[in-house]
Amino acid sequence: MTSRLLSESSAARPVHLASEGEAGSLPAPLGAWAGATGWKAGAGSVLVAPGSDGTLGAAALGLGGSGASLAERSLLTGALATALPAGDWTLSDPHGLDPDLAALGFLMGAYRFDRYRSKPAEEGARLVLPKGAGAARVRLQAEAVALVRDLVNTPTNDLGPDGIEAAARSLAAEFDAEVSVTVGDDLLAANFPMIHAVGRASAVAPRLIDIRWGAADAPRVTLVGKGVAFDTGGLDIKPASGMLLMKKDMGGAANVLGLARIVMGEGLPVRLRVLIPAVENAIAGNAFRPGDVLQSRDGKTVEIGNTDAEGRLILADVLSLADEEAPEILIDMATLTGAARVALGPDLPPFYTDDEAMASAIAAASVAVHDPLWRLPLWKPYARNLASKIADINNVTTDGFAGSVTAALFLQGFVSKAKSWVHFDVFGWRPQAGPTGPVGGEAQAIRALARVLMERYPSS
Repeated sequence: MTSRLLSESSAARPVHLASEGEAGSLPAPLGAWAGATGWKAGAGSVLVAPGSDGTLGAAALGLGGSGASLAERSLLTGALATALPAGDWTLSDPHGLDPDLAALGFLMGAYRFDRYRSKPAEEGARLVLPKGAGAARVRLQAEAVALVRDLVNTPTNDLGPDGIEAAARSLAAEFDAEVSVTVGDDLLAANFPMIHAVGRASAVAPRLIDIRWGAADAPRVTLVGKGVAFDTGGLDIKPASGMLLMKKDMGGAANVLGLARIVMGEGLPVRLRVLIPAVENAIAGNAFRPGDVLQSRDGKTVEIGNTDAEGRLILADVLSLADEEAPEILIDMATLTGAARVALGPDLPPFYTDDEAMASAIAAASVAVHDPLWRLPLWKPYARNLASKIADINNVTTDGFAGSVTAALFLQGFVSKAKSWVHFDVFGWRPQAGPTGPVGGEAQAIRALARVLMERYPSS
């Protein structure tokens, strides 16, 4: 994918930019061709015109109306990756676009998951790096997005808990990071009882993956990702339609690995820790049950109101572990609730934090790089709805209200020492194709978070 970005090409054909209502002002004969074909320069629309000799001449990219942000307009270059004929192309006058995002948008749009196709897609158009773009940073971020997408797109028969571990080990080896993994009954000995309970019914043992990178005395940044390789719902089994996309229930793990790739690739001066509880929520005679009471790592007892709310259980044990080090920043990412999708849809993940400065930084970064995010409140009064009559807390509420908020409140109960904690309830999936990618697994929040971390911990 990154090979489709060129440093230069003498044979590159021009791609002109046009906003809605400006198609007629394109250079001749492209403008005349736009008029003859009725092209209106809608957002992400691409026009290819012949030259005077009948061969490929030039192309135009529509930027749509004036309502889009600079970042959103810049990422529309992703449409070129699939719409342009094979060959070399260059943005003729990319003023008004962010050069890094214009290059990144093209690479994101070029992504295809063809692991299981007998005939991979042919190589498409290539784009000359826009002037002012940082090639290394653009390629690093494109690789991180592709890593997330590849992991989420891979079915569970090839990416169970052991496959998630293999992916984590591969990334760690690339950057000389340390890895330790606690597997099966060793989780009980190490005091991770809820990870063990959720994953013990699977034929592939549950595990906790622990990656460390960076100087030991550097500021601690810890990333936690939900790694449910597949979720049947457990004994509270999902309907068949609810399982169709459950290979993506490890989207939180995939996203933290993508973010870790950026942090390590940028060489940020932090002590990075990545924690992934990798399990399959399966059904067998030893599966945990509705009504069970589980012990957690920090000592709280949790009544199981629903076995399909398993992600928060495994995250609770890991957040307790991460919190013991009192990191400066503790981020968890999880495909946690359908309620988040009901509230905000698939493209706009909510995030939760009590750190106002961090919330402002994330919101600003989200807009700056067009990585959509929206803050939802940690509304403390709703915590009462997680009460249990026989244990310290229930893993679900009984009224069905504010599911994403109450899930965040459940997790917050296992964090007390971290200076800043942020929870992301991501979808991890693109249900409709767009300029920056096809239907399938999607990286969410990691580009915004990378910007926040790079601003807070600039590399030398």
